[in-house]
Amino acid sequence: MRFIPSIGDTVGAARTLTSLVLPAPGDHLAERDPDIIRATLPALGGLWQTYFRGEVRGLENIPAEGPVLLVGNHSGGTLIADTFVFTTRFYEHFGAHRRFHQLAHDLVLTLPGLGLLRKYGTVAANPQHARRALRAGAAVLVYPGGDHETFRPSWQSEEIDFAGRRGFIRLALEEKVPIVPVVSIGGQETALFLTRGRRAVHLLRLDKLLRLKVLPVALAPPFGITVLDLPGRVPLPAKITIQVLEPLDLDEELDGDDGVDVAYELLTSRMQAALDELGAERTLPVVG
Repeated sequence: MRFIPSIGDTVGAARTLTSLVLPAPGDHLAERDPDIIRATLPALGGLWQTYFRGEVRGLENIPAEGPVLLVGNHSGGTLIADTFVFTTRFYEHFGAHRRFHQLAHDLVLTLPGLGLLRKYGTVAANPQHARRALRAGAAVLVYPGGDHETFRPSWQSEEIDFAGRRGFIRLALEEKVPIVPVVSIGGQETALFLTRGRRAVHLLRLDKLLRLKVLPVALAPPFGITVLDLPGRVPLPAKITIQVLEPLDLDEELDGDDGVDVAYELLTSRMQAALDELGAERTLPVVG
């Protein structure tokens, strides 16, 4: 008999995870551990490349050193297969010494068994972490679409959807760092995502309690139905393909007070064109 979680069960579990597992106050950027990365990278890299048949193209487009803002489209719910694949390939390419941080929703950092993410540089997504990391010379991976994009219905997997969020562009302009677009496909096939559940979020006040804007419903093994990826699911072994595009130098591309809006349209249009090409390569869901 399959267990189908109620909304009350899901909210209670999310609150418990948040209170028990959320990192204690401190310098979360300092939790990145190059020694642990070196020790675990062969096994983890092999796992993600085998299970998701991960393919990352264009890593040479990322500057070999210095701060850079990597801007990606996000897929796969809280089980961030695209991030796992990209992070391991990044370190295989540049080495564990290269400072690299990935910004993730607080809820991702509360999931059991994902504490190793912090050792790989994953920190809670907020402007302070991003700014400090860039000023320390790091490559920073940000997903502007956040939970809005990563829980979009599976039939929208070939759409870039940042929900109009432009804060990352202002950050790049203020810190004078290049933007490198990172486009991925396949994550939205690791489950059948049905709905974002935005109305339920407001009714249950989860936007205030857990910084959530969605309460998504998906179909996935082993429980069948999950809400906010709870009580848990095993991601389907969908092929993950990631394309790193050429850097976007905002100082060269933009001019005037309308720079943020122009940059947003320029970036998202380039990413959508690349995602269209990746989508055209896929012949079957999951199989790729």
